[in-house]
Amino acid sequence: MMTAASENRLAFTATVVALTAEATELETRVIELRQALAELDERIRAVSNALRQAARSAGPWNVGQLL
Repeated sequence: MMTAASENRLAFTATVVALTAEATELETRVIELRQALAELDERIRAVSNALRQAARSAGPWNVGQLL
C-alpha cells in the first residue's frame, strides 16, 4: 500500500520527467526554426544581390522595367 507521500513523490517525478521531455522537444524545435530562419535570410540576401546586379546591368534608363 502506498502512502500519500509516496504517491505525491511519484506524481512529482512523473511531472518532472514529462516536462523535461517537452522542454527537450521545444529546444529541438527552436534549433530547427533558427536554422530555417538562417536559410531564409541567405535566400533573401541572394535575391537582393541578384536584383542589385540586375539593376546595375540594366542601367538607369531601364531600372523601372525591373520593378
